[in-house]
Amino acid sequence: MNTTATKRSVPGNSALKRSAFATGFAAACAAVLLSTAGPAAASQFYGGTLHPGEQRCVQQYAGYQVRADGRATGQGAKFKLQYNGVTVAGSPGLVTAWAAELRSSWGNFPGAGYYTACVTNNGTADSNVRLELKTDGEI
Repeated sequence: MNTTATKRSVPGNSALKRSAFATGFAAACAAVLLSTAGPAAASQFYGGTLHPGEQRCVQQYAGYQVRADGRATGQGAKFKLQYNGVTVAGSPGLVTAWAAELRSSWGNFPGAGYYTACVTNNGTADSNVRLELKTDGEI
């Protein structure tokens, strides 16, 4: 009869502690990232055909600078940039290319908030238009 006892290796709770630490650490990192995130920024864009009398707008938050660009075919289109419902820049009438840029560093930025860029076909024929609104780090 063999009297030698076999020793079994029972996993300790150190593996469980490492797993719990890794899970807790990942959750803490995610919480920090979410708490420091600012408003989402991704340039807003519209491209398509506008029939006479139609308008399209895009909107985005700006903290310190904003830029709007527009193009139109044919007779052109009317463009404008608004802040709090007030037009801060606009084309003088129907144009085929337009841009407006407001920056804190230039002293012409009215303030942080939501900006809306619009294009309107005031002509008598269809116009293919492109309208893009960029803010802050996108410029």
